Amino acid sequence: MDWYTIEILDDGIRLDVRPPDRDAWEERILFKDVERVCYEAGDFLMSDTIYIFVRGREHSYAIPTEGEGGPELWGALVKAGLFDGRLAIEAATAEAGTILCWPEVNRN
Repeated sequence: MDWYTIEILDDGIRLDVRPPDRDAWEERILFKDVERVCYEAGDFLMSDTIYIFVRGREHSYAIPTEGEGGPELWGALVKAGLFDGRLAIEAATAEAGTILCWPEVNRN
């Protein structure tokens, strides 16, 4: 997915998105503003997706792991303490459609 680029910064990430036939956009997300990270397992036809929920923004950012820098993003989120390492291992072997979040969503 060469039109979606994720750059890892010291204090966050930068998204540079240039989809075909749509307007390009850029966004910077600071780690300190991240409230929750969710991981949705894809399958062989669909990319895994990382959802980043940021303070002050109604909707999450949906970031395909097939984007340039996607694997590095996953590691950076774990290193920054924004996703639990043990849960990340579980995510790597999860069935398609499984969604895992950190902090975990209370199921009361």
